[in-house]
This record gives sequence, C-alpha cells and structure tokens, in this order.
Amino acid sequence: MISARTARQFLRYALVGLGSNLSLYLAYLALTYLGVGPKLAMSLLYLVGIAQTFVFNRSWSFGHQGAMHGALIRYVASYAFGYVLNLSVLWLAVDQLDYPHQIVQGVMIAVVATLIFLLQKFWVFPTPAVGSRSA
Repeated sequence: MISARTARQFLRYALVGLGSNLSLYLAYLALTYLGVGPKLAMSLLYLVGIAQTFVFNRSWSFGHQGAMHGALIRYVASYAFGYVLNLSVLWLAVDQLDYPHQIVQGVMIAVVATLIFLLQKFWVFPTPAVGSRSA
C-alpha cells in the first residue's frame, strides 16, 4: 500500500516533472527539427532539466531538510544514471534497431522519471528515521 506521504510526493514530483519535461521535449523536437542530432539534443536538455528541477524537488516535492550539498551530489548521480540509461536506449533502439527517435525518447521520459523518483525518495532526499538526527 502506498502511503499518503508517498502519493503526495509523487504527485508533486510528477507536476514538477511534467512541466519540465513538456518544455524540454518541445525543445528536443525543435532542436532535432533544426538538425541537431537526437543524442546531442537529449544530452544538452538533460543538463537543463537537472538544474531546473533540483530546487523544486528538494523543497516542494520531498520537503528535504538535510544538507543541500550531499543531496545535490546524490541528485546529480541519480540523473547521471538516468542519462546513461536514456543514452543507451537511444543508441540501441534508434541507431541499431531503427525505431523512430521521437517515440523512443517519449517513452524514455516516463521510464527514467519513474526510476529517478524512486532514487530521490529513498536515496537523494531520504526521510530521517524516527529518533535520528538529520544532517
């Protein structure tokens, strides 16, 4: 059973992500339309997405009160994992299997977002155990 806290965190995370990913996906389509390669476009916009969502997810989605520096390092690491996964799937599905990059990237947004939510909830912005001191 999903707790009310987790549901609220996921809803807030989803709202931040939807706003961010919609604008970034439109930028991705525009960049690829203008001739930028799919992997380069995704790479550039991925960095923009990391920067624009850290503050919102830390404070609003997860209400994290711990040390910002440690959370930022873990946040970047979680997105690095998502980046490598996204890039690998683009390489395999688009370059090797010749699937349309627009569909592959659209699906990967949902897959990577879900994995990163789980990493953020349990690793990047963990809730301190009852009775422990937060950093």
